[in-house]
Formats: sequence, C-alpha cells, structure tokens
Amino acid sequence: MKVISFSIPRYFSKIILLIIFITLWTVIKTEVFWYKDTETLNPIYELNTEKKMIAFTCNVAWGNEYLPKMLEIFDKNKIKITFFIEGRWAEKYPELVKEIKEKGHEIGNHGYSHAHHAKLNLMENKKEIEKCEQVLIKVTGEKTKLFAPPYGEFSKDTIKAAEEMGYKVILWSIDTIDWKNPGANYIINKVLKNANNGKIVLMHPTKDILEALPVIIENLKSKGFLIVPVGELLE
Repeated sequence: MKVISFSIPRYFSKIILLIIFITLWTVIKTEVFWYKDTETLNPIYELNTEKKMIAFTCNVAWGNEYLPKMLEIFDKNKIKITFFIEGRWAEKYPELVKEIKEKGHEIGNHGYSHAHHAKLNLMENKKEIEKCEQVLIKVTGEKTKLFAPPYGEFSKDTIKAAEEMGYKVILWSIDTIDWKNPGANYIINKVLKNANNGKIVLMHPTKDILEALPVIIENLKSKGFLIVPVGELLE
C-alpha cells in the first residue's frame, strides 16, 4: 500500500499555530471575564477574614419606639453598627435618622418603600434606591454606599442597578429573626452559636433585641470579637 505524504510550508505552520493560540486565549479570556461578571452579581453575606470582627446591621422601617434604647446600649458599649433605613420611614422620623448619624453609626440604603426588589425591573430597582438615597442625603448630608434589599429579596436587575449606582449589596449570615418575636434567649443562642470572623448579623429595632443585645455584646467581647459597621468590615 502506497502511503501519500505531503509537507506544510513552515510559514503555514506558524499561521496555524498562531490561530490556535489566539482561539485558546480568546476562550480563556472570555471564561475569566464571565467568572468576574458572575462574581460581581452576588450580594455580600459575610467576609472571609482572619480578624475577629463581626458586623451588626439593623434594618429600620418600623420599631422607632425601640431605637432610643438601642442607641443607648450601643453608646454604653462604645459600639458602632450599620443602620439600613427605609426612605419613607426617614421622611417620617428625620430626627431619629439624624440622631443615628450624630452618634457615629453608619447609614445604609434600605430602599424607599420596602418593595419586593426581586419583582422589579432594572429601572424600578434604581428608582427605589435613588429615591431613598435622596431622602437620606437631605436628612444626613451624605450619600449612602451600601444597600440592603427589603426581605433579602433580589434579582440580577437588583444587583446590576445597585452596582451601576455605586452601591454594594449587603445581606447577612446570621439572622436573628427578631421580627417573629422568638424571645431574647433564642436570639442570644442564635448569634453566639454562629459567631465567627467576618459574619454579618441582621436585626431590627424590637423588644427582644433590646433584651438580647447586652448579653450578646458581653459574650462577644469576652471572646475577643470586635463589633463593627459593615463598611469597616469591608475595609
């Protein structure tokens, strides 16, 4: 059997190799950027850190009767946290918003009307965030940088809207579910059992939280944890 062989000119070989290299590089580059884009489409639940830091957050759309006592507890313990404030609530209680700010706490955006952001399109998400932002700027004089969607609900449009507006989307890794009135002991056990570096604790201004906070703070401090606002944890 006769074997037919042929040779490819050297410059053709170089061209073929170049084409293969460019194709592979394009695929790799696309995969890398796809990963980065996907990675940014995620809210922050906690931070991976070796530092013994835990962030406290408080979503505020009601419970104003408990806020003064809550602020008093934080003052007494020299603790600053992040308050995510709803726009409508801020319009009704601007003095409480100012007090939170004056006491050195971080203020975040909680949307204007406590909407279900997962059901909103891109422009509707932006409108909710921007409307709350404008209210908080008017009251505090500062633009917010962190956004906590109500109910913890979000979609890709929510994340995209927030990022395009210069926000980081913040959720939580420890939920006190204080709005269900589970009792102070439940909240204490839930937080202390799950406490770890970089965790984000979600709470609201409630009666159970007021009872639980002193015990939680004392125990976390005794274990060497530093309680901080989310912005400080991100730094």
